[in-house]
Amino acid sequence: MKLGIVGLPNVGKSTLFNALTRAGAQAANYPFCTIDPNVGIVPVPDKRLHVLAEMYHPKKVTPATVEFVDIAGLVKGASRGEGLGNRFLSHIREVDAIVHVVRCFEDGDITHVDGSVDPIRDVETINLELVMADAETVQKRIERVGKMAKTGDKRYPVEQALLTRLLDHLNDGKLAKNFPMNEEEAAMVAELWLLTNKPVLYAANVSEEDIARGGDVPLVQRLQKYAEAEGSGVVAVSARIEEELSQLEDAERDEYLADLGVEESGLARLAQASYELLGLISYLTAGADEVRAWTIQRGTKAPAAAGKIHSDFEKGFIRAEIVPYETLIELGSVAAAREKGLYRSEGKDYVIQDGDVVLFRFNV
Repeated sequence: MKLGIVGLPNVGKSTLFNALTRAGAQAANYPFCTIDPNVGIVPVPDKRLHVLAEMYHPKKVTPATVEFVDIAGLVKGASRGEGLGNRFLSHIREVDAIVHVVRCFEDGDITHVDGSVDPIRDVETINLELVMADAETVQKRIERVGKMAKTGDKRYPVEQALLTRLLDHLNDGKLAKNFPMNEEEAAMVAELWLLTNKPVLYAANVSEEDIARGGDVPLVQRLQKYAEAEGSGVVAVSARIEEELSQLEDAERDEYLADLGVEESGLARLAQASYELLGLISYLTAGADEVRAWTIQRGTKAPAAAGKIHSDFEKGFIRAEIVPYETLIELGSVAAAREKGLYRSEGKDYVIQDGDVVLFRFNV
């Protein structure tokens, strides 16, 4: 899972990235601090792994991971090359989803590129630049398809008509993901890798004082209403607090969160919301050598899930031996689950569920 962190300059983007990855990306109070994208691989917090580790005492514990890409702050005119322009837009094309950091706090000491704090204006500034870049992409494709339509191939006029409708939609300032289309049309549009066709999660960057209130902050509530209308999600985080948490040991971190009145870190909530956004789940493997979480698309069948571990597992798939995580913890062991008939053997058509503890049997 590759997530691109975007936003206007000085909204807390690089501070949040530093906190999430501990990568030490430069962060400062001036525009274009981030020029080349910083990349960090972040473990996804999963308490189930710690519980399984206490049960199995493995040599190592391996969580699922998220790749965060810190993309430099966009400004008005980026689609026309303003600021550092199209370099940023090309980085966004490479990610699975966008985490859009939006400033939802007042602080006179931190300069806002537009002089005041307005989350909806900020979001629309970024969205407009992405829409304009997409319109340019679609226009170029229409021109190419128009030339290919002269060959007499019937599919090109169909595509040209679809893209012409899409271009009108974009020119109205609307996102590609909100363009009405059927499954076949969606497949055509997906081939264009449009920026506004990607799933979006808004990270509402709030003050340290507001973090315990979560979404119960006027600026965040405005953002939530806006996001709901376009089919996106919102997670309230405090980049400053996440930065402080990243410097603490686990026990200190838990104590700090408790003092703040917050159950989970921003990273945990961002990771969970990102999983939901992309339709991802984790299945688990557990043994003396390793306890590990594996990321798959929701709806994945057992052989394809096995292939995440090794291609030989998928090629030679025989069966999947499964016990749900909750059942395993409740009964205390695989042996106890087997005795009660709750340790199942599933075939090629079984759809792996989130939290399934799996042992794959295969033969190559």
